[in-house]
Amino acid sequence: MRKKSPLKPDRFRRRSRTRAVPPAPLASSRTRGSRPGRLEQDGPADPDHAARAGERVQKVLARLGHGSRREIEQWMAAGRIRINGRPAQPGARIAPGDVVELDGRRLSLAGSGPRPLRVLAYHKPVGELCTRRDPGGRPTVFDRLPAGKGGERWVAVGRLDLNTSGLLLFTNDGTLAHRLMHPSGTVEREYAVRVRGMADTAVLDRLRAGVMLEDGPARFERIHYAGGRGANHWYHVVLREGRKREVRRLWESQGLQVSRLIRVRYGPVCLERGLRPGCWRELDEREVRALQQACAVQPARS
Repeated sequence: MRKKSPLKPDRFRRRSRTRAVPPAPLASSRTRGSRPGRLEQDGPADPDHAARAGERVQKVLARLGHGSRREIEQWMAAGRIRINGRPAQPGARIAPGDVVELDGRRLSLAGSGPRPLRVLAYHKPVGELCTRRDPGGRPTVFDRLPAGKGGERWVAVGRLDLNTSGLLLFTNDGTLAHRLMHPSGTVEREYAVRVRGMADTAVLDRLRAGVMLEDGPARFERIHYAGGRGANHWYHVVLREGRKREVRRLWESQGLQVSRLIRVRYGPVCLERGLRPGCWRELDEREVRALQQACAVQPARS
C-alpha cells in the first residue's frame, strides 16, 4: 500500500488536477493584529514604494511642527493631505523624493530626519496674539521667537488670550505639544489671579468642588490666597485643563471679575523672575525630560 506524503495531503493533490494553484503571495507588510490575507496600504500605488518607504507621514509632519500626529491623521481622513498627487491613506509613509501637499500647498520636508527635541519658555506680554499671523497686523507670540533650525516650526503649547500674560511653551515636536495640552492628561497649569473683591469660604469651596459652565463642569484643583489690599486680592489657582478663558469664567460664575491674569507654571516649568515680558529661554535637557515625564512621553534614546 502506497504511503501518503505528509507534506502533500490527498485534498491538495486532487485540487491540483482540476485547477492550478496560484503562486504564493509576496511577503506582506501586515502588522500584528491585522486580518490574514489583507495587505496594509502603506503608501501610493507604486510597486517600488514599499522598498524605499520611510517614516509615517504623521510622524514626519508632526516633527516638522505642522501639527500633532492626531491632527494630521484627521487631516488625512478628511482628504486634506496628498502624497505624489494621491490622497494619503492611513499608514502612508513618506519616502525620499515624495511630494506632500496640505490643502493643495506643497510642504517643505527639508530637515525631516530625527532632530534634537527643543522647548522654549516664553514670557508672553499682554497685547500679543497666540497666532502665527494676524490680518490686522497686531503683534503675535511668534514674532519674537528664534528661527527654527533646518526648516523646523515652533508649535505653541496651548494659548493665552490677548489680555493674559505669563508662561507660554513652544516646542519643535508636535506630538509632545499635543500630549502636554490633552485634557485627559495630568499636566497642571498654575495662574496668579487678581480679583476685584474678596472671595469668602463658600465661594472658594464651590470653585474647588466644581461649577457648571456653558461648555461643561469645571473646577480648580487648588486655590491659595496670596494677599492683597483694598478691592484687589491675589489668588494662585491650579487646574489641569486649558479651555478657552476657563480661569476667568470660573471666577465670573461667582460674580467676581478678574482684573489681571498671569500663568506662572506649566507642569514642572515655572516662569522665572528674570525672564522679562517678550523674552524667551531654551529649556535644558533636564527640564525637557521632566516635561516628557509629566505627560508620560517616553524620552528618546540618544
